[in-house]
Amino acid sequence: MNITILGAGAWGTALAISLSTHHRVTLWARDAAQIAAMRASRCNQRYLPEAALPQALHLTSDLDEAFAGAEFILVAVPIAALRTTLHQIAQLPAPVPVIWACKGFEADTAQLPHQIAAETLPPAFRYGILSGPSFALEVARGLPTALTLASGDGQFARQAAQSLHHARLRIYSSTDIVGVEVGGAIKNVLAIAAGIADGMGFGHNARAALITRGLAEMTRLGLKLGGRAETLGGLSGAGDLILTCTGDLSRNRQVGILLAQQQALPDILRQLGHVAEGVYTVREVHRLAQRLDVDMPISAAVYRVLYEHVPAANAVEDLLNRVPNAEFG
Repeated sequence: MNITILGAGAWGTALAISLSTHHRVTLWARDAAQIAAMRASRCNQRYLPEAALPQALHLTSDLDEAFAGAEFILVAVPIAALRTTLHQIAQLPAPVPVIWACKGFEADTAQLPHQIAAETLPPAFRYGILSGPSFALEVARGLPTALTLASGDGQFARQAAQSLHHARLRIYSSTDIVGVEVGGAIKNVLAIAAGIADGMGFGHNARAALITRGLAEMTRLGLKLGGRAETLGGLSGAGDLILTCTGDLSRNRQVGILLAQQQALPDILRQLGHVAEGVYTVREVHRLAQRLDVDMPISAAVYRVLYEHVPAANAVEDLLNRVPNAEFG
């Protein structure tokens, strides 16, 4: 199958490497200089320098060339660029299946990716999301990974999952696109909180409590938006949350660790050199939680640290001093 991947960040590059073992893959980036450097070095020095690019992987910065002959399009751009990218796909003369692998809520609209797709792609296009616990470097290295592919069209979800699935990239299908997208978005916010706790030396007990209570608030918002509890407790919810809150490769957790060290957010983002989606997602999560009257104290604390300039230590102290109530209720 001819697969076109749009976006040559770490995740797009990792998926291109992984899928190149079974498919003909074209990887597109808008930056011609980046593509030229990748062709010369056969690695993505900027975003994934540790992984070699297969010789069979085709690289281009020409969008028409990327679309030529594509039988499947996988969008791996940040959520901020999703709407523009889908508009470009919508101009294709014939519909091509589209899967996105970005996570978050769109800034200002607070829309999930499938809502953006519904507004931008013609009805003939079939689409969905690929999400779950996955660090790009491990996928690129061929380490076993399990993901969820969700679409409102169950038949398409099953067919797409079977097409992309291979022994080291296990892909399960789902029809709960809302639950999968909510899990993938909110886990990044909670990973910042976990990083703050780790950076302050609170230990494993506190991290376990934070992950568990974070899952509770993720589930509350997910159910309110129409997701299903079992999805939020599955790979794209609890699984992705655990990985991102505990793994050293997590950019969002790293943001939290550096915030605990009292570093300024602009300095942290320059130091990372990659997008940390939780930094932007938390604004929309905070607005949604207030509008829908959903109790999300951990997410609210992250918002206060990032956008109200509350010191991390103070935000944590406020959380610890909350009046306890029933765990389930």
